[in-house]
Amino acid sequence: MSDLTSQSCVACRGDAPKVSEERLTELMAQIPDWVPQVRDGIMQLERIYKFKNFRKALAFTNRVGEMAEAEGHHPGLLTEWGKVTVTWWTHSIKGLHENDFICAAKSDAVL
Repeated sequence: MSDLTSQSCVACRGDAPKVSEERLTELMAQIPDWVPQVRDGIMQLERIYKFKNFRKALAFTNRVGEMAEAEGHHPGLLTEWGKVTVTWWTHSIKGLHENDFICAAKSDAVL
């Protein structure tokens, strides 16, 4: 696991800085299974996790939800038969903050 999993999210206001291009490259190296996506002009992190059935996918969704609630930072979660799509971004800044990378790493850790 990366050192991101040992960090905690910090409260983020609308004037918080987005992750720079240089920092994005550094952080992406720590979560190589995640893909940066731009949706509606907003940079987001996304990963699709695959499972053997819906029950396992739902259990994972619930573990990510518990972690997100503990961090005070909440992802987009799409649970389907055999897969869960997790999407992190910071709504208040309409882009990526270090919190998103921390939570992406912690999502991997709850597998």
